[in-house]
Amino acid sequence: MSGWPNLWSDLSAATALVGMIAYALFGGADFGGGVWDLFAFGERKAAQRQAIQRAMGPVWEANHVWLILVIVVLFTCFPRGYSVLGVALFLPFHLALIGIMLRGASFVFRAYQSPQKEAATTPSVWGVVFGVASLISPILLGAAFGAVTEGAIRVDSEGQIGLIEPDAWRTPYCIANGLLALCTCGYLAAVYLTNETHGPLREDFRRRAIVAGTGTAICAAVVMGLARSEATWFYERLWSLRSLPVVVCGLGCFVGSAWAVFSRHYVWSRLFAAAEIALLIVGWGLAQYPFLIYPDITFAGVAAPEPTLRFLVLSLPVGAALVLPSLWLLMRVFKNTPLTEPVETPAAAQ
Repeated sequence: MSGWPNLWSDLSAATALVGMIAYALFGGADFGGGVWDLFAFGERKAAQRQAIQRAMGPVWEANHVWLILVIVVLFTCFPRGYSVLGVALFLPFHLALIGIMLRGASFVFRAYQSPQKEAATTPSVWGVVFGVASLISPILLGAAFGAVTEGAIRVDSEGQIGLIEPDAWRTPYCIANGLLALCTCGYLAAVYLTNETHGPLREDFRRRAIVAGTGTAICAAVVMGLARSEATWFYERLWSLRSLPVVVCGLGCFVGSAWAVFSRHYVWSRLFAAAEIALLIVGWGLAQYPFLIYPDITFAGVAAPEPTLRFLVLSLPVGAALVLPSLWLLMRVFKNTPLTEPVETPAAAQ
């Protein structure tokens, strides 16, 4: 279209952004659930693990649909950009992928290694693998995000791909992004679990939400402080007039979610937390645009031929018509009844 020369590449990029939001909201909460499983403690630690397993069990595999969507959009619509990201960030991406595979396998193996009531309460190697993989994967993905926003990936005039430094994804700025991703996942998981439990168990997860929310705020402040000197281009664009209103709304939702957690308005805490993550990712997308990889690769510059872009974008409503009702039914059937009491008392678990 003459009035919007990059229409199809922009729509493809927006599709990937929506997929990232969905993966952050659902897959991120799964990572957080694994972290809280690893650090379950107190007299109700057995019930905490069972609540996490009950919340994740029906949907944990379905949540990776969104990661697959992002990957498919990138290698179909922006193949050159996808290859650059894959080469430059080969190590963190593959370590994160190993973590994702290990946590999925260990989640299932733990469930089948003993009777169902004991699977989430009996300490095991698979339980530790599940928790550690849930801890490491979001840190690695956050560090990779940091490398992208720092402008650490470069492509020279001959097409050679590299990082500005061999350990560019392990700089303080990137590690801070990784810790921010971890705390955010923990916060989402704890907030969601307060909506799926009642009584003392709900209070356990409410306290975890407060801890993780505080950690998220601290990490976000550290990231912004480091970005001002280490990712200047991204910092300036994030606080520009194009991104600023969305970012401010996201921060407002974070405040609203914190208020809801402290005042025990659990439904509102979940809504505000989800809106916060969605808005902040949109703010990042607006700041990043038109670059897929700053400063060498733009979306339009590495986009696939227009017929490919058009086919993918126009096929999405068909795919959504098949997938979304199935996911809704899955949630409706398996996640509609909060856990009103611990499945098993600590004494019984012993």
